[in-house]
Parts: sequence; structure tokens; C-alpha cells
Amino acid sequence: MYIAEDQIRALLNYDTLIPAIRQALLDYSAGRVEQPPRTILRPGNHRDAHGPWFAVMPVIHGDAMAVKTVTFFPGNSELGLPTHMAVIELLSRSTGQPLAVMDGRLITGMRTAAVSAVALDALAPAGVSSLGILGAGVQARSHLQALRLVRPQLTDIRIWSRTRASAESLAAEAAANGAVVRAADIEDAASAQVVLTATASPEPVLHGRWLRPDALILAVGAVGASLRELDDEAVHSSWIVAESRAGVEREAGDIVLSGARVQAEIGKILDDSIAVPIPRHRRILFKSVGMAIEDLVAARLVWQALQ
Repeated sequence: MYIAEDQIRALLNYDTLIPAIRQALLDYSAGRVEQPPRTILRPGNHRDAHGPWFAVMPVIHGDAMAVKTVTFFPGNSELGLPTHMAVIELLSRSTGQPLAVMDGRLITGMRTAAVSAVALDALAPAGVSSLGILGAGVQARSHLQALRLVRPQLTDIRIWSRTRASAESLAAEAAANGAVVRAADIEDAASAQVVLTATASPEPVLHGRWLRPDALILAVGAVGASLRELDDEAVHSSWIVAESRAGVEREAGDIVLSGARVQAEIGKILDDSIAVPIPRHRRILFKSVGMAIEDLVAARLVWQALQ
């Protein structure tokens, strides 16, 4: 059975996805997920660290197994094609029977935003009201919906993009439910209480000197050990939380190139039985690179909804 993106859009929602992702992050940090590092191949010049890549992500969890294949071809935007494309296969753990193959592009966007929403709810103090977004693409759109679902008090939303028209278009599209959403200069967006970086930049776009001393940074873009969205000051002045310590310290250029280390995994913070004090008086950086368990959880929700 193949499940197309339009079907997934009708079956998957943040009301069920966010709590499922929260449990998956708990399970991952507790060792209940079998998930090897993703394998990344480069179909073009293997020396071009900024070029296209092809990744394979297998995982076993609970009653299911899954494998996601995902590609990133930056030149696709000039061809009118998505830069990221993905396919997820869901299988029964007890029999190995393939249950479904489904488009993974929408799932990737939604599960990434759901992870950030879980982190926001766990790490941000009550009452935060301003959100700065660097980027105006697919991830910026999905994050706007997910973040405001867990923190509806985010009513001052500032969007920056290298292309001003893209920021203005997203702001006009997102202005609703009592929120003031506007295109902004990068320094204005970076001065918000919560700052989301969702770009494909190979070099820093967010500088530490623009940030509030107590800012929460959600860094989800520029995945790859040679790419980074944050400068050294932004990273080194922050208490760093990862969805996966091993994944982030291996694959996130923001961490690898700055020589920083992760202080905690979000799953450990979510676990009430483990005391991980959060230094809310200082900057906190949450970095995610995406995990196969998140894709499995989302795919299983889609499959269950079809049943």
C-alpha cells in the first residue's frame, strides 16, 4: 500500500503527533529504541560537503520497524522541485511484513516541528510571547503551527528571510488567531524571546550579539557537520540540549565546528524521574538533526488512522 502526501495531510495532525513524539524522545533517551546512525551517501562529487546527499535511516521501536530514505538536492529549487524528498516504509516487528510505503516529505516537516514544540514546552518559561523565525520555507510554516499549539501566548511573531518577499508572504499567510505576524529585519527577529533557525545556510546567519541573555534558540536547519546557522558566540554562550547527543555531536555543524558539547538530551529533561535542572536565567540552545524514531512514530499514526 502506498500512502500519498494528500492522504497523510488528512490523517496526521499535531494534536496526536506532538504527544507521540514526546513519548518517542523519552523512549530514545531511556534506551528503548534501536536506531543506528543514519548512513549518508553523496551522489555527486563526494568532496562537495555542500552538495546533494542521500540518507538511509532504519529504526525498531515497539511493535514496528521502519526505514526512511531521504534526499537533499539544493539545486532542485531552480527546477521547481522540492529540495528535500523522502519515502518511509513501515513494517511489522513480529512478522517483518511490510505494512505501508508512504511519502515522507510532509511527515519530515511535521515531525521536526513536533520535536521543537516538545522542546519549547519543556524549556521555555511560562509567559514567553515573542518568536523570531529565520527562514520562510517549509520548516518555518510547519513550526509556526506546532509552536503556537503548545504556546498560544506566542503572539509577537517576527519572520526574516534572505528574500523579503518570502517573509512577507509567510507573514500574511500566518497572521491569525490574535497573533501579530510581520516580516522583520534579522536583528529584530533574533531579539525575540524564542528564536527558530530554519535555514539551509552553510555559514552562520544568527549571531550571538543579537540574542537576549535568556533567549531560547530552536536550531533545526543546516543539518550536516559542515553546515551551520549559529556563530560561535551564540553556541558557546548557551546551555545546549539535543534530541540525540550522539546525533548532534556527529552531524550538527553548529556543534561540531564550534567545538561545543551537549549538556543534556531532551528525553532526559522530559523524564520526571531524572533531575536535570534547566538554567532558565541563561541562553538555552536546542539543536535537532532529525531521527528515524520520529519518522516511525508519525508513520505509525498515519497507518493507525487508516485502519
